[in-house]
Amino acid sequence: MKGRYELIAPCHFGLEAVLKREIIDLGYEITEVEDGRVTFLGDGEAVCRANVFLRTAERVLLKAGVFRAETFEELFQGTRAIPWEEFLPRDGKFWVTKASSIKSKLFSPSDIQRIMKKAMVERLRTAYGAEVFPETGAAYPVRVFLYKDQVTVGIDTSGDSLHKRGYRTLASKAPITETLAAALILLTPWKKDRILVDPFCGSGTFPIEAAMIAANMAPGMNRSFLAEEWGNLIPKKCWYEAMDEAAEVMDDTVEADIQGYDIDGEIVKAARANGEAAGVGHLIHFQQRPVSALSHPKKYGFIITNPPYGERMEEKENLPALYREFGERYRALDSWSAYLITAYEDAERYIGRKADKNRKIYNGMMKTYFYQFLGPKPPARRRGQDGSL
Repeated sequence: MKGRYELIAPCHFGLEAVLKREIIDLGYEITEVEDGRVTFLGDGEAVCRANVFLRTAERVLLKAGVFRAETFEELFQGTRAIPWEEFLPRDGKFWVTKASSIKSKLFSPSDIQRIMKKAMVERLRTAYGAEVFPETGAAYPVRVFLYKDQVTVGIDTSGDSLHKRGYRTLASKAPITETLAAALILLTPWKKDRILVDPFCGSGTFPIEAAMIAANMAPGMNRSFLAEEWGNLIPKKCWYEAMDEAAEVMDDTVEADIQGYDIDGEIVKAARANGEAAGVGHLIHFQQRPVSALSHPKKYGFIITNPPYGERMEEKENLPALYREFGERYRALDSWSAYLITAYEDAERYIGRKADKNRKIYNGMMKTYFYQFLGPKPPARRRGQDGSL
């Protein structure tokens, strides 16, 4: 890929600041932060590194163009004006895979997709001097966002959403996505030398993402990406170098105290299998245990969890007792902090304490709350005369 391009990384609404920090830590310049996405500058190497290393992005898009359109004619002309020949080879397979529209005059996804595809073909006919395109080569799916009549067009470099790390073969009935779990962990002050317990671990996503953070394991190490086939834009060596970098910075010999409990023994087996598939099973202790047995002898630990919210009416009846029990067990954990994401609006009432912080986060279309109960900071460890801790 020649020169620098703008790259768009979509994320969960409410977690843009976490993703922004991740991108800056990778060494890239942010150009814009909007609801649900962060835009930054990068080249072919940045496409590879962003896909491999970003924990909280849903995908990485190569921004092809931005224009205003209030009519389908303006949409057609704006799309045709994009230099598609700079991105798509003659045999490339291209289509508009997703169109979303908010507060815009154009709102029919199927019409937007059809008109944009037609405009792309028209542009490429002129550029390549061809009437028909075989579309037998690499895939270049296009995603388009319309917001207040501004059209932003991106080409998807990731393929499967980045939350698909490749380790979760088995999921519990109300799984939290890997990207959301990672973002919520990064919102807390938890570090790898502190205890972390998830008493409602389900398929193990919070403990597994925490263990990957502790081991500095890149979330995209064990999967492939669509743009690996884009030989016209990104040299293969960029992908090899990104994967080599991921292997070099990883430390899976790190010591960590990360635990996951669930009342369902079969779910615990699934969580254990997912941990092994992620390469961090040795860093996590999974156990069948009800929330009533939540306890730990050590101080200054963290609970990070996604308790049931009662999606079905029969489950909802059990929630007051469940959250009350959680509150009792949490109060018995001297000096611990607790972070929980839930859509249950009476959570604080039954836990028996108002959260120190409360953040509204959209999990897909569902409004959830990230309740943060802050414990005291541990005392600073004193240094020995040799400077060691």
